[in-house]
Amino acid sequence: MSIKKEIDKRRTLAIISHPDAGKTTLTEKFLLFGGAIQTAGAVKSNKIKNSAASDFMEIEKQRGISVATSVMTFDYKSKRINLLDTPGHKDFAEDTYRTLTAVDSVIMVVDSAKGVEEQTKKLMEVCRMRKAPVSIFINKLDREGRDPFELLDELEDLLNINVRPLTWPISMGHTFKGVYNLYKKNLNLFRPNKTKVEDDILLVEDINDSVLDQKLDSDAKKLREDVELIEGVYEPFNREDYLAGDLAPVFFGSAINNFGVKELLDTITEFSPVPKGRETDTREVDVLENQFTGFVFKIHANIDPKHRNRLAFVRVCSGRFERNKFYKHVRLQREFKFTNPATFMAQDKNIVEEAFPGDVIGLYDTGNFKIGDTLTEGEEIMFKGIPSFSPEIFKLLVNTDPMKAKQLDKGIEQLTDEGVAQLFTQDYGKKKIVGTVGNLQFDVIQYRLLHEYGASCRFELLNYYKACWITCPDEDKMDEFIRYKMDNIAMDKDGNLVYFAESSWMLNKIMEDNKEIEFHFTTGFKMEN
Repeated sequence: MSIKKEIDKRRTLAIISHPDAGKTTLTEKFLLFGGAIQTAGAVKSNKIKNSAASDFMEIEKQRGISVATSVMTFDYKSKRINLLDTPGHKDFAEDTYRTLTAVDSVIMVVDSAKGVEEQTKKLMEVCRMRKAPVSIFINKLDREGRDPFELLDELEDLLNINVRPLTWPISMGHTFKGVYNLYKKNLNLFRPNKTKVEDDILLVEDINDSVLDQKLDSDAKKLREDVELIEGVYEPFNREDYLAGDLAPVFFGSAINNFGVKELLDTITEFSPVPKGRETDTREVDVLENQFTGFVFKIHANIDPKHRNRLAFVRVCSGRFERNKFYKHVRLQREFKFTNPATFMAQDKNIVEEAFPGDVIGLYDTGNFKIGDTLTEGEEIMFKGIPSFSPEIFKLLVNTDPMKAKQLDKGIEQLTDEGVAQLFTQDYGKKKIVGTVGNLQFDVIQYRLLHEYGASCRFELLNYYKACWITCPDEDKMDEFIRYKMDNIAMDKDGNLVYFAESSWMLNKIMEDNKEIEFHFTTGFKMEN
């Protein structure tokens, strides 16, 4: 099969949401409809026991939240779906931001009772920055929630995007009966079922069919009135506006009960974008090019704790990736061959012989990869991505078991390679400072260091306001500044100099007094050089 046919088959998308909106449950139901799992509870199970199929880290199972992006691949209606389930918690937002560099479209899950929440707005800003097409699934219609028209108005006002409902709920809460498909002009009524996909679906081709009155009683009249209002107020769905990121189709349902999920999956499979090209530091790579290119957007240490391995997650951007073929690691200027490239169903891995644009593959890694690394067939290019931002919380890493110093050093190096936190060092690497955007990350790091590396530690809060990367064309001026502010200077993992400011006022004063020094608030300055 040609590369173009393979590309046309693929849909690569992320599911994002504010915490507890039902994102991971929706992910599971997609897998059910795709036949990738046979009963829901596989989502609640990594060993297919009692935790979500996409939540495979032990701490995720204990806390009931997703803290790392999971990658799942399955087939549905002749399409190959690459589905990335992201963390909802704001403390792990950077992992979600990086994931959005690797997908072509996004499904945003919104709680019908809570509407647009703070993290929902932040995630939409990133989607708009990347011009990613967004579909919205309003979830939990099996519970009492807000008026659907009110929710649509809020989506437009707070997310600054036009919306167009493509399905519509029939009542809600304990009287919720299903959804009407405005796009296909039919009605699907399901029996609530949390674990399996039901086959006994009532299909009504015409909204005026009398069978609606028999099945819905008084709700039939309300449905007809709502549909008439929708068709009069909202313009017909325009796929080009959706692909441009200017229009968000909206779906309603209850993921946990399988209401409205099939309509969402059917429709996005039909109109969501095929894999697209990507910008590099020198040119745009076209998705139809024959030469393989790809980039690392995520690294996960100890995905299998028994074997202490790392996996680098690579988005294929062009060409055909082949097992056991040598590819160039552009940053290291070295050739690598991969004997066991894998695709995923959460923790379950399958060795693949080849992969095409849009696919996400896992490459076993011994420490050669960093987030943002590019693989090619020899070309000197680097894909652009979202840079690291200054952390908001800084803590000193303290070893509480001197006998496990080596394990602690290895563990913190590998875990920060994943991007969940940033590592800075002082005193020639003896003093380690961890920076994050939230306190939950420290709990995750401490837990994983103990359970995956056998290293115990504690964290001591440091009174820093912001980390700034610093550069200066005058080496003497830089040396003088470093001597002057030695206690506030550190190195990041790539050997870049960093200045820790104690407060906003102090940072402004330091910048005013040292105009020769350039202060950078993201690692984006490295892309410019």
